[in-house]
Amino acid sequence: MSDLSDLYQQVILDHNRRPRNRGKLPKATRVAHGDNPSCGDQCSVYLNLDGDKISEITFDGTGCAISQASASLMTTQLKGKTATEAETLFNEFHEIVTSGKEPEDISDVAAFAGVHAFPARIKCATLGWHAALNALKGEDVPATTETHND
Repeated sequence: MSDLSDLYQQVILDHNRRPRNRGKLPKATRVAHGDNPSCGDQCSVYLNLDGDKISEITFDGTGCAISQASASLMTTQLKGKTATEAETLFNEFHEIVTSGKEPEDISDVAAFAGVHAFPARIKCATLGWHAALNALKGEDVPATTETHND
């Protein structure tokens, strides 16, 4: 199990060091911002929709390794998904980070199962996801971890 934990730690470090889909998306059709006042993380999510599908998604922001790695991973998971599929993926991710229960398949998402042992970091891990859901809903109010039960 130690080898798997090491692998998962490497996934998080890799997404933090070399974030995927980082940067502002020119001409984004939806934008939402997120703020985690407890540790200073900030995340903006930019997306383009093709009908109900996310055709492009990027993020930008500052924060700890967990928040930045999670936002990077989130963009890879949500691209090509519908709003309903995105919400389902968020719920699965939320279950992983709050319970520590790893999904049956070994995936990059499973790397975040260890976050449950650090309750303050759950808000870091879910910030980008909350911002993405707000963007999908077209909500102008910034997502804040202070209003979510993470």
